[in-house]
Amino acid sequence: MLNPARRDPAWAGRVFWSGAALVLLWPLVVATEFRPQRLFEADTLAVTGRFLADFFPPALAPDFLALVARATWRTVAIATAGITLGLVIAVPGALLTARVLSLSALAGPMAVAPLLLRQALRAVLVVLRSVPELVWALVFVRVVGLGPTAGVLAIALTYGGMLGKVYAEILDSGEAAPAQALMRQGAGRLQAFCYGLLPQNAHELASYTVYRWECAVRSSVVLGFVGAGGLGQELDGSMKMFAGAEVATMLAVFVALVALADRASASIRRVLG
Repeated sequence: MLNPARRDPAWAGRVFWSGAALVLLWPLVVATEFRPQRLFEADTLAVTGRFLADFFPPALAPDFLALVARATWRTVAIATAGITLGLVIAVPGALLTARVLSLSALAGPMAVAPLLLRQALRAVLVVLRSVPELVWALVFVRVVGLGPTAGVLAIALTYGGMLGKVYAEILDSGEAAPAQALMRQGAGRLQAFCYGLLPQNAHELASYTVYRWECAVRSSVVLGFVGAGGLGQELDGSMKMFAGAEVATMLAVFVALVALADRASASIRRVLG
């Protein structure tokens, strides 16, 4: 018999909540028709084996590697340009929706007109970030045609909404007294931000921006599958042609690209820290 002194007093609660989670998740598993056992059926294993066999040896022709290098550079450019354009949306959106920078709220409750404007701008940011970048890319491919422009605009809109929301929350969670003191002395919203809020929140704002750039690099590859240019578009073409050797090379490059973006992001955050 287990020594009472060594018995876990919370085991009953853990067992209960684990069972409850399984009961709640089971209908979701049924609804999604999730059947992992199909991965190990004979027909599935045969198809998987033929597919993986086409990966070796990878395509290493100089002309193809040059094409992959250009597509990879275009992918990074799409992510960087998209984030930069997203900042044009996010920074003004954050400054206008952050409560700590509201001039009308200095003396008490926020006035009706500024409150309505703030809520309208917040709704715009919600719409921008609610639509996935993949959907925006499909829209812009129809509007501007195939190519990187659609990818840049898709990342700009989705990430502009994300960045604007998080920037406003970071500013509102900081110390409000310096900014409010400046505004009470006649400073404008931008001056209060630059001298009252930015010094104390610069690291967190920059760190989140770099993290979002890293995410944009991943997204820019996925956007290529809908014609938004970059490495994803080349990968999609090779997969449709059943060129397994080319797919293997581009997958390796994609993994290396994401790893480099992750390391670069971590290094920049360390420098900022």
